[in-house]
Amino acid sequence: MNRRISWTFVAAGLVATVTAAVAQSRSSGPSLTHLKDPNSKAMGYAPASRLSTELRQTMVAQGSMALENPRGIVGWYGYENDTPSPDNPAVPQMVPTAAIPIEAQKTEPDKNTYLVLKDQKGFDPDYDYGTHFLFQGHELAATVAGAKQGYITRINLDADIAHRVTLMATQDTAGKPIATIDGSTWDPFAKRLLFTTESAGAPTYAATATYPSEVEDVSGALGRGGYEGIQNDSRGNLWIVEDIGGPNKQGTPARQPNSYIYRYVPNEPGDLHNGRLQVLQVMNAGHPVTFESQAALLAPDQVALRTYGQSFDTRWVTIHDTAVQGNAPFNANLAAKAVQGTPFKRPENGVFRPGTGFREFYFDETGDTNANSPENGDPVTGAGGAGGWTSIFKLVQRDPSADQGTLSLFYEGNRSVAGLDNIQFLSRDQLLAVEDAGDTLHSQRKALDSGYVFDVTIDYSRGAQPIRWLAEGRDPSATLDSAFGGAGKNDGDNEITGVHVSDGDPSIHGILGAKIPRVWRDGWRWFWSQQHGDNPAWEVLPASREDEERGRD
Repeated sequence: MNRRISWTFVAAGLVATVTAAVAQSRSSGPSLTHLKDPNSKAMGYAPASRLSTELRQTMVAQGSMALENPRGIVGWYGYENDTPSPDNPAVPQMVPTAAIPIEAQKTEPDKNTYLVLKDQKGFDPDYDYGTHFLFQGHELAATVAGAKQGYITRINLDADIAHRVTLMATQDTAGKPIATIDGSTWDPFAKRLLFTTESAGAPTYAATATYPSEVEDVSGALGRGGYEGIQNDSRGNLWIVEDIGGPNKQGTPARQPNSYIYRYVPNEPGDLHNGRLQVLQVMNAGHPVTFESQAALLAPDQVALRTYGQSFDTRWVTIHDTAVQGNAPFNANLAAKAVQGTPFKRPENGVFRPGTGFREFYFDETGDTNANSPENGDPVTGAGGAGGWTSIFKLVQRDPSADQGTLSLFYEGNRSVAGLDNIQFLSRDQLLAVEDAGDTLHSQRKALDSGYVFDVTIDYSRGAQPIRWLAEGRDPSATLDSAFGGAGKNDGDNEITGVHVSDGDPSIHGILGAKIPRVWRDGWRWFWSQQHGDNPAWEVLPASREDEERGRD
């Protein structure tokens, strides 16, 4: 069922009202009311977030929350004390003042990984930390002794405020400071948390979930790249999505696709030291789509991949084998280019559709996050573009270890739905996707980010649009950062990230995509993080208290 709504766009000084169909989910899973408009962006305006009427949310942690076990400048969930308060150097100056217009480093807790674990310890040996935990790496950090001081935290969801957030690690097993972190997942075969650093110059990590966490650099097998999303499949393979912006094309805001989709095939499930790293290669009319073939503005290969109704053969190409090249860390992005892998326009996350036996893999690309990109396509439909607004792709294989498959466009973005970042399945057919459009596109659209739910049984080529379940607001701290440049080191408007739906099952049966999610039933829970500003982490709950209680069982 589709419902007709109208949007008003402001472009080149003209106001135009367009009508589009909002897809109403026919599938199982929660039925959510569409929010007609995003929150407005205006100078000094700090609106509250709005959710579909069937939803509410509760904060599980906030950036200013003190860690139970501070270490050095790392003493708060979302801040480092590189800029002490002039009144009390033991605490950070979290917001600028008229007299001292500086502020502490905000660390931006990122991707959430939810686990239900028994017998977990923390800093306090006499405290019962419960069984429900939310793990994050932190995306930004201050520099200490010439290196960024990143860290890993655990939100103890059953704990009181004094024990709510535990600092798990600030160093790896070699004694080096942990790099800043973006993506995370739980590998049940290796029994390790995996963390990505979105940098070809920084490690890819495997960490124990126990306190204190032992954090190991595993980039001798998994490689280093602009890795962001990371996901297991049922065979023990790891699927990795890269986010590296390419060079600008001909002086325009359009960026050349420069980010790859990888698959790590271990010699044995759970082996993070011995195996092969592969890159996805997409074929168009008998030739691979490459970095070079997408160099021109609106390059035919690039446009073809982002056109509805097209289907492309794919194959996996090995770029590194530890049995041949050994275990020294290596640059996966360069290796992918060398074998003519297919780069995309800043992919962020990839997930398996539940109930498909890990045969359907969806991933998105953020695009150019600029309304002036010549590769955006039509502002209403996205037609004629080359991924400038955003895209979601669907990769189908006969099984997750297959070497061949087919790729097709699932959704092409537009001015209203742009800059998609994290994605996650809410049910068998409902795919959550949240925006990270950035301050530039926010200003151009005069609107802040939104979260959407897509129905993968709907054909979006016919003009349907996803349901907006979240119109993100902007807290006063982020509003100040947007207006005054974040004291030269912090980001501006709030960003939606870390959208996560899981029952916390740490076994191989709990791999995301193995079970059909039943949010608020059988222990399934829904989280997201509001990066920048105050950096709160939220749990999304149903308006019905009965449903909420079922979800906590």
